[in-house]
Amino acid sequence: MIKRLLILLLLLNTSFLNAQTIKTDVLVVGNSASGIASAIQCGRSKVKTVLADNGFKIGGGTLEGQMLVLDAGNNIPSGIWGEFRKHVRELYSKTPGYDTAQNAAIKFEPGAGTAILKKITDTVKKLTVYQNAIFSAIKKDGDRWEVSLIQNGKTITVKARVVIDATEAGAVATKAGAKFYDTFDNHADNSNTKLYRTSIATGEALPGQLYNDANTPKLNYPQYPAFCIPVNAVLVKDADNILVTEKALPGDRNIQYLPLQLQLGQGVGTVAAFCAFFKTTTKHLNVRTIQGELLDFKGSLLPFTDLSQNDPAWRAVQQVCSTGMLRGSQQNAAFVFMPDSAVSTNEVKPVLTEIYTRAFLWFNKEKPGEMFTVGNAISFISDYTLTEPQLLIKSMQKAWKAQYKFKSDFDLKRPISRREFAVLANRFLNPFARTVDLSGRLVN
Repeated sequence: MIKRLLILLLLLNTSFLNAQTIKTDVLVVGNSASGIASAIQCGRSKVKTVLADNGFKIGGGTLEGQMLVLDAGNNIPSGIWGEFRKHVRELYSKTPGYDTAQNAAIKFEPGAGTAILKKITDTVKKLTVYQNAIFSAIKKDGDRWEVSLIQNGKTITVKARVVIDATEAGAVATKAGAKFYDTFDNHADNSNTKLYRTSIATGEALPGQLYNDANTPKLNYPQYPAFCIPVNAVLVKDADNILVTEKALPGDRNIQYLPLQLQLGQGVGTVAAFCAFFKTTTKHLNVRTIQGELLDFKGSLLPFTDLSQNDPAWRAVQQVCSTGMLRGSQQNAAFVFMPDSAVSTNEVKPVLTEIYTRAFLWFNKEKPGEMFTVGNAISFISDYTLTEPQLLIKSMQKAWKAQYKFKSDFDLKRPISRREFAVLANRFLNPFARTVDLSGRLVN
């Protein structure tokens, strides 16, 4: 009898030694660049994050010493992708013949690229990385997901509020009983939607796509091949608080997808961090709060190639354009904002009247001409904010160059530039504050 008890105690003790339970806000599973980026963003958004890394390597089976060349994404150095790109350029800056032009393709050895991403993860305080951790099982446990990982023959149980499935096949979500939405496709006709308003990642084109493809929809926004990936592309059916990264992307991934993988991962990380921080679910997402967090970390919502993130108007342009009040356009291979061109009344009127209930009264009264002037903008702001017009004009004139950093002179009669309109609309009208649902429609 005593011998049996000793054996039982020994077995229990062995099971205890080979099992570990961890409680976290977000768990990221998957050997992908998007998984690394989502884990980095979650940690930076100050939620406790665990990354199960089973041997991530950039370039897969590429031989060490062979240089990888990234042609994609160089005109939009957004967020973590821009950070990665900066580190690569710094690493090779003294290499003879290395092209350091701002939008030049970057070249790097796969091992160096992998080391750069891992070095970034090491700087994130809220992020814990479990190397060689293999996904095994998942089940629901109250308001958390209980995930089993195998590391060196031992079981690690992770209880997380949110799980990010960064596997290519969506293995974690599948085992959780989830069903997938259609893969993101920027060939699809979305001319009747406002999904761009919910963007969490963006790009000039997917690898191999050309701006003059005759088989694509012509009314899409952004115009093909530029694109925005909406929030709903990374959600799954029948399973709350599970998000996907790689499963949302089309085609077979190659190295040219790296910029998009890093941007999408960062976007998914902001969604997961929102759910964890506010202790809510993917059924109750606030798109603008998520996008605001993404912008805080220099993630782009729209793929403008002609406005640097160092430009003082960058955030205002991103926020105002994500409402559709101003729109970019495709010019040859680039999607541009054209900050110095003039604003037409027909462009801004539809969204102004959609968002502001008194706008139609103002348009009927003021009857602005074909081009929207500086005076028109100040008049509309005066009407919306109930500020005395002359007082507003005086303060605006004082702040025109000193505060708003505008280069053109203050002149009420001239057409207002797109940069000026974006900055003033963002500052005084704040259209970005209006709540939108996952389809991009305004919520009252």
